[in-house]
Order: sequence, then structure tokens, then C-alpha cells
Amino acid sequence: MAQPTSQTAALVVAETRDGAITPLTLELLGIARILALELGGAVAAMLVGDNSNAAEALAAHGADRVYLCAMPGAAPEYEGERWLPCVEHAVREIKPRTVLVGHTPAGGDLAPRLAFRLDSAVATGCVGVAVESGTVRFTRACYGGNVRETVSFTTLPAVATIKAGVGAPLARGASSGEIVPMAVPDVKPRTRVISRTREAESGKRLEDARIIVAGGRGLEGAEGFRVLEDLAAILGATVGASRVPCDLGWCPHSWQIGLTGKTVTPDLYFAIGISGAGHHLAGCGNAKAIVAINTDPDAAIFREAQFGIVADYRKVVPALAQALHKLKEEDRA
Repeated sequence: MAQPTSQTAALVVAETRDGAITPLTLELLGIARILALELGGAVAAMLVGDNSNAAEALAAHGADRVYLCAMPGAAPEYEGERWLPCVEHAVREIKPRTVLVGHTPAGGDLAPRLAFRLDSAVATGCVGVAVESGTVRFTRACYGGNVRETVSFTTLPAVATIKAGVGAPLARGASSGEIVPMAVPDVKPRTRVISRTREAESGKRLEDARIIVAGGRGLEGAEGFRVLEDLAAILGATVGASRVPCDLGWCPHSWQIGLTGKTVTPDLYFAIGISGAGHHLAGCGNAKAIVAINTDPDAAIFREAQFGIVADYRKVVPALAQALHKLKEEDRA
């Protein structure tokens, strides 16, 4: 694809959840605004589906223009064969320098397919975005999360999926962009969604949690997560896990944090019985503070943690929960 001279610095592909713009989409708008300041040009957002409230939210949180593709029959949830032609059509019309997509199941499916259709390239799972000498550079994990690489594109547009916590959302009212209806391309999907089942979530979503209590292989069984749940209940936290406990069936796969799981950015992250492998740290490394509890003093997690306890979690976690409960009771008195 020829490299165009674009008046749009970045196009953000928006996602919604229960009709509202996702927090990650708002973070992408914040990143797009920084790119616009560095590169010059406007910030655009692309929304598939007839959702005027979501379009107005995008316009208020940093988008100069919101392109609304109200495709008949398109569900608010992602459908690849309906979304892809709409986004491709928008990119060819707008000609942005960069296309930013959330690193989500939907974004992971859409971005590579979009880059292929545009004869461009894609960088997935990015944890950093910067502009150097007029070139956008993306930083991402590689080799199982043990190494980070920085890449730039020789083709335009640059397509990238961005992990949560990389950018900061702009306050509502940061802009008052216009909503532009976009022509709907002629799409004849070869598949249709029969039904959707969303896994029940107890408490706050991991992506939104400010405190997370996560367990790993060192818990040695499903009963270990009951111990963690007691601590989480006192802290008002959400329980998470590394990959092994999920694979072994000790806890739901929706709890998985890491390179092949969810990316979280809590204020406080308890890593209990977690060794600290690179693929797990890829999902929690942006936590403001990590507290590690592990019997192995040489565990890699201690190199990343601000606080560490070398001990059996069966002794530490119940004692910590009891102490916190006592403090809460004293505060109420």
C-alpha cells in the first residue's frame, strides 16, 4: 500500500462493553492524542454499530472525528466478518498514519487481518508507544516475555494492538469532536453468531481492579485459592492466577494473568506462590506495587517486587488476613 500524506495521525478502533466504551479504548484515545501532538494531524475513532451514546463519549474523550458505521444487523460485540470490512473502508478513506486497536480477543483477531488487507504490517501486544524523529516506535514483549523489542514500520498505516495500562485516558470534555456517519460497505458474511455466553464474573473485573491477589503453582491445589479469596474479601480485591493453576483446573481461565491471559495495572498486586516467569510479568509488570510471597528465596518474582516475604503462604496469608481484619474492626470502633 502506498504511503499517503495523512491529515489523521491516529485512528482508534473502539470497543464497547454493555453499550459503554471500554476503559482501554479511552486509553487508546489518550495515546492517539499524544501522537497527534507529535506528528501533527487529527485523532479519529471508528465505531461499528448504531450506538450514538458511545459515539458521543468518544467525541468527548479526545476524538476529533468519530466515524460511525451503523451496519444493519451488526451486534455491539465483535464479529470479524462484519467489523473488518467497515474498519478497512474507514482506513482507506481516512488514511491515518497509525491504527490503534486494543490488545483484546477482538483486537487480536481484527488487527492482523486488517494489516493483511492493507498490505501493511502489525505489532501486537505493545507496552509502549513513542515518537522519535517523526517515526512512531512500538515496544512489545518477545521470547515469552523475557525480552522487549522496539519496532518501527516501513509501510503505512502502522497497525498495532496496545495492552491496558500503557496510556492514560483524557478527562471527559477534553474535546468536542464531530460524529461522521460512514457509508456501510457491501458485506455478505459467510458465518453468523448463533449465541453468546459470557462467563459469570464474581466481583470486579481483573482489568478494572485496583488490588489483585494472584496465586500460582506454589499454591499446590485448588484449596489454596480459598485461602487467597479470604484475603481478597478483606482487601476488597479481585483474585487472579498465573497460567499453570488455570491449566490444571484449580481456578477459572478467566482469572489468568500474563502474556496469554489478561493484562492488569492495579495499585497493589499480591503474587503468591508465583515464580515470576516472563510470560506472567508481561501481564502484571505495570502494577504500581508488587508484594511477593514465595518459599524460594531465588524466585524471579523477588526481583520485580517492592516487598517480599520468603515463607509458606499457608502461614503468611491467614495471618495477614487476620491482622487486616483486626485493623478494620479497630477503625470501626
